[in-house]
Amino acid sequence: MAKAKNPVPEGQHTLSVHLVCKGADQAIEFYKKAFGATEIGRFPGPGGKVMHATLRIGDSLFFLNDEMPAPEGGKSPSSLGGTPVTINFYTPDSDRIFKQAIAAGAREVMPIADQFWGDHYGMVKDPFGHLWAVAHRVEDLSNEEMAKRGQEFFAKMGSQHN
Repeated sequence: MAKAKNPVPEGQHTLSVHLVCKGADQAIEFYKKAFGATEIGRFPGPGGKVMHATLRIGDSLFFLNDEMPAPEGGKSPSSLGGTPVTINFYTPDSDRIFKQAIAAGAREVMPIADQFWGDHYGMVKDPFGHLWAVAHRVEDLSNEEMAKRGQEFFAKMGSQHN
């Protein structure tokens, strides 16, 4: 066996998402339709479940597998009743991808619109319980300008709730 040349495999980034899905086969097809994912590989597990799959969206690889009996990390958001994690997807045409995700079966969580931090941004929940933020950058802001806009936004939000 050849020793690895690099501790991070070729094509990978230092951090990668690994999703657990109830119905990984269907999730793979959804991610292809919704986000233009390309399947790199799939390793079948017992009972026809997906033990491990690798997909690519843009320049990023991500992994997924079916729910498996495990002490930790073996359950999907569907089984857990939700997820505290949002996957951020920057793409040149966020409006198209947002609509494409909804057409493929995602549910709109936050309408896509220009946001105070400089992104055109919206959120969807996929049929497997994962949250996706779809965005593209429209303005490059300094930290000071973003903080000022954030204060203005939250002040306006507070006045609407009083």
